[in-house]
Amino acid sequence: MAGPSSIEWTEATWNPVAGCAMVSPGCTNCYAMRMAGRLEAMGHSKYLGTTRKSGGRNVWTGHVVLDFAALDIPGAWRKPRRIFVNSMSDLFQEAVPVDFIHRVWATMERAYWHTYQILTKRPDRMRTVLSGKQFRTLPNVWLGTSIESAVFLARLDELRATPAALRFISFEPLLGPIGAVDLDGIGWAIVGGESGPRCRPMERAWVEEIRRDCARQGIAFFFKQWGGRHKRVAGRALGGRTWDEYPTNRLGAFGALGAAD
Repeated sequence: MAGPSSIEWTEATWNPVAGCAMVSPGCTNCYAMRMAGRLEAMGHSKYLGTTRKSGGRNVWTGHVVLDFAALDIPGAWRKPRRIFVNSMSDLFQEAVPVDFIHRVWATMERAYWHTYQILTKRPDRMRTVLSGKQFRTLPNVWLGTSIESAVFLARLDELRATPAALRFISFEPLLGPIGAVDLDGIGWAIVGGESGPRCRPMERAWVEEIRRDCARQGIAFFFKQWGGRHKRVAGRALGGRTWDEYPTNRLGAFGALGAAD
């Protein structure tokens, strides 16, 4: 699973790790679990043993596969891209050894012409690992955490304490109100509703509250989707327009840019 992506806020995905474990309610209907189950059923060895059936759906087993061959992929892509790292997993889960995370870091440093976007639901481990002496803060690596409701706002403080050229939040799937949020030290916010089977609803007021906080604090705001069983029908317009704001560069000056920039 590496190549061009249909995920609205990135351009490509790269998955040196397969398999994961559920850690919070935002994981319940994870698209990656469904996809991994399909790939496993198709005989893709990278995903064998990563899911099991439970209640008629695929769920993570906690088994993780480290794909050493995938470490060469970004260097083979000569055109600069925004790359979502581990769209099918979480690089900072406990099952991924620090030595392998370091290999991923070395790849991103060598293939410096790309911009890498890393999301985790485990920012506490990310902070601990990246504070180690063997890790440099790379200017082309954006670090983010997922926050599905106000219950998990402590992840924001962990992210803020992590050395990074740029930090971002993914409020997706947004499952409850966030409330007034201090985005100091954050450069970008993504918001999206849950999609697919068994999706849970997202209220407009939750989205608007985050958008207003971003506007007041000068944070780039990206609205990904309303979600629902048929996300394309629901669309991604908010207030009569789409919101495709990006940080303008890797070093902390932010602004509104189109997705093609």
